[in-house]
Amino acid sequence: MNYSIALIRGDGIGPEIVAEAQKVLEKVCSTFGHKFEYKEVLLGGASIDVHGVPLTDEAIADAKSSDAILMGSIGGDAKTSPWYKLEPSKRPEAGLLAIRKALNLFANLRPAYLYHELKDACPLREDIIGDGFDLMIMRELTGGLYFGERKTIEENGVLKAIDTLTYDENEIRRIAKRGFDIAMKRRKKVTSVDKANVLDSSRLWRKVVEEVAKDYPEVTLEHMLVDNCAMQLVRNPGQFDVILTENMFGDILSDEASMVTGSIGMLSSASLNETKLGLYEPSHGSAPDIAGKNIANPIATILSAAMMLRYSLDLDEEADAVETAVQQVLTDGFRTVDIMSEGCIQVGTKEMGDLIAERIAKKC
Repeated sequence: MNYSIALIRGDGIGPEIVAEAQKVLEKVCSTFGHKFEYKEVLLGGASIDVHGVPLTDEAIADAKSSDAILMGSIGGDAKTSPWYKLEPSKRPEAGLLAIRKALNLFANLRPAYLYHELKDACPLREDIIGDGFDLMIMRELTGGLYFGERKTIEENGVLKAIDTLTYDENEIRRIAKRGFDIAMKRRKKVTSVDKANVLDSSRLWRKVVEEVAKDYPEVTLEHMLVDNCAMQLVRNPGQFDVILTENMFGDILSDEASMVTGSIGMLSSASLNETKLGLYEPSHGSAPDIAGKNIANPIATILSAAMMLRYSLDLDEEADAVETAVQQVLTDGFRTVDIMSEGCIQVGTKEMGDLIAERIAKKC
């Protein structure tokens, strides 16, 4: 099969980690008989350097015409990069928000899985870790506070900043359905996270989620306030299956969940719309301080490519092969510096990509 993949290499370590994911995808092609055609798309700082803006209409068109989009990391050092001397609407992250909106990527999937081999990297006590954990954070991605009206005004000689948080019932219903659909393929439990004791938007969120839950009688639904959820993630992460939540809460909770696994460099993510089109990226940032040093962990990007194979291209066997290869490399004791532990073999970005690619194989 032939597929068209838009590659957004991004900023900082982005080009390095995307190169390793592409290396793994090429091994998938040679092993399973596929062909991927790649389109280079600029976004973020890389686009600012060339076009003066973080996202162009041409980039959006190229992304829309692809079967899927694989992205590295966007942004730079806010203290030193000239990108952050621009007005907020022209900074790298504005391009990321814009492409999510343009492609209607409303559903963000962020898995947090603790590999047995990385238990020593987990900051939690062993009695809390137990047999490990495997959870999915389903974050609404195109609404809420990040996309609401905002302004800064002067009132009675005092500066006042205003950010507006809004959700309508249709936005909530479509992300809730995605969350329950994912739960049906997992352990059939949804924890809906809100702040319904304070916010009207959360009270509407809770009402709509309960309506959607009626269509999924096999799925257990529980509600949890966001502050309690943040606590429970470090107290007992194994209790969670699918965490369903709004944009800002999901942004914060998914980063917390990533560190509970031991390294944000291990965690993939997918952003999906109502079709098969999705944008796949690591959960971590661009880490400009280590760019070009061949020490960045490419596993999150490689696992994002596996999610792309599964969710956008319907290539489940191929996705399984990538995930199995990652598991084998970890079992064999190879580590990048961020997940290194005593007795293991430290390797660089390129070497990790080579090791995973070498282990791509069909099931016997």
